[in-house]
Amino acid sequence: MSQVIRPNSPRTVIHFINAAHVIDHMFMLIFPAAVLGMTQAFALDYAQLIGLSLGGFIAFGACSLPAGWLGDRWSRRHMMLLFFFGIGAASIITGLSTSTTMLAVGMTLVGVFAAIYHPVGTAMLVAYAQNRGREIGVNGMWGNLGVAFSALLTGFLVAQFGWRSAFILPGCISILIGLMFALQVKDEPIPMRAHTAPKGRTGQRISMVMVFSVLAIATATGGVVFNATTMTYPKLFQDRLHDLFASPQTLGLIVSLAYAFGAVAQLTIGRFLDRFSLKWPFVILTVCQAPFLFGLAYTDSWPVVLLGAGFMFVVFGQVTVNDAMVANFVAPQWQSRVFALRYFLSFGASATAIPLIAFVEPRQGLTGLYVILAGFAALTFAAALIFPRTPAENHVAQPA
Repeated sequence: MSQVIRPNSPRTVIHFINAAHVIDHMFMLIFPAAVLGMTQAFALDYAQLIGLSLGGFIAFGACSLPAGWLGDRWSRRHMMLLFFFGIGAASIITGLSTSTTMLAVGMTLVGVFAAIYHPVGTAMLVAYAQNRGREIGVNGMWGNLGVAFSALLTGFLVAQFGWRSAFILPGCISILIGLMFALQVKDEPIPMRAHTAPKGRTGQRISMVMVFSVLAIATATGGVVFNATTMTYPKLFQDRLHDLFASPQTLGLIVSLAYAFGAVAQLTIGRFLDRFSLKWPFVILTVCQAPFLFGLAYTDSWPVVLLGAGFMFVVFGQVTVNDAMVANFVAPQWQSRVFALRYFLSFGASATAIPLIAFVEPRQGLTGLYVILAGFAALTFAAALIFPRTPAENHVAQPA
């Protein structure tokens, strides 16, 4: 007699997926926060050390494609186990680095395993969620808190125990959560739900070429802006706030508060997506980005904190909208692969932010960098303008 497998609790799965989102973003941004305390240990300046993370960000994008394919064709649960154990071990290796080569290898491995989360974890979330817009927003909020925790936790650990602890301790926590995931979540077929292709306001079918062209543009340009700003916020705040926040712990707290403001956006926007067309949040969030970036380019002292928090609100809100596009337009059995393609474009494009920072910052400072990023943000807004108006998500597809 065959063994009966008890279905996983949707809430249990979603809790682990949210925890994985925290880990994913936090681990990718430990290095930009820790690097301020690593320059003496490796006898390199800020721009040179930041350049060592390029391999990790390239892997973050490139490895999302095979990760998504394996998630759909092999097992999403097994891929998430690889995520928890792999990213934890890679972070520990990074923390044990004694040379720039080992540091670059460790960061690259972090990127390889971090690439698993978005195509596999997001598809797993959508498959188990009842209210997709709300769950995408909540999940995005946790991811944003991971960005915030990276600066806060890293600043504390670097100040109290040295830069190595900022990589080793989180790595051990990820492995522990992976063990809990292995015990509580069993492998099972992808939960299926009815899927109906969305139609426009006039009732005609929406062109998938139009939808995915807009998504590709917004994903690529938004990826550059997102990565360049999250990578440079610790230094921007350090430079612009002068001696107001001298210690790494206090600086980490201020940067974290700016990042955490984006969590409010994702929770709020996620709830809106169940009630309104995707187009209007998309337009509103993107029209604000270029003005915020221009402000950050030329502002000093306390206004930097306010502008930085406002920019995090709109840029993280856009990420939620982009994920909802895939959830609404793609059938469940294809979602890991389409999410993989989206994040391949996003993180592939975002990898260009590393050489952009390394080239522009020594020559024109962060002022020149943020002016360039405002140009990318303007392209994202242009893409939002031509996105078709769709019905609210809860009128598009309901659980089977």
